[in-house]
Amino acid sequence: MSPDQLLSEKEFDELDHFLMSDRCGDDAMTMDALHGYLTAIALCPMKVEQPEWLARVWGTEEEDTPEFESDAEFARISDMIARVLKEIEITLEVAPKEFEPLFCEHEWQGKKVLDAEAWAWGFMVGISLRPAAWQALWDAPQASLLRPVYLLGAEEIEEAEMKLVDNPVKCDKLAREIEASISQIHRFWEGQPKVVIH
Repeated sequence: MSPDQLLSEKEFDELDHFLMSDRCGDDAMTMDALHGYLTAIALCPMKVEQPEWLARVWGTEEEDTPEFESDAEFARISDMIARVLKEIEITLEVAPKEFEPLFCEHEWQGKKVLDAEAWAWGFMVGISLRPAAWQALWDAPQASLLRPVYLLGAEEIEEAEMKLVDNPVKCDKLAREIEASISQIHRFWEGQPKVVIH
């Protein structure tokens, strides 16, 4: 991917602003959730075509799709999102250990902590598009690689697991575990061609 195909800072801000605007509904993904979602799609051993994954960016219902001002605006926004996915795919292919999830960061008790909840939620939504494909990893000894994503991103977790995410420092630790696990998840399926379902 050539440098001119990467999202510029201005394009990133434009896409972020669009996703946060009133044009998108309450269920639309934020940039960090979108990044987690697209990471799951990039890692999935079963290909998900753009019309399917793009629809879920806006929400769960058809009416969640924004009313774009023109076909050109729809094409521009869609292209920027697709380029984020392409950049993730190339990074995972070329330098998986250098992959950096798009986490938020804030201060808690004077210390900077990572907040990966939205990213992890997006990743779990990505998994939900092809749950059968992901089952091989859930069933494998490496299933623990998905545990921090599940703990931070699942809609519901077990009551006994709540103590693992009950303060920002614990969540920061899980975020760092996610960052370390992505290249290993990639390695789990490395060399397997993506299966396309028509």
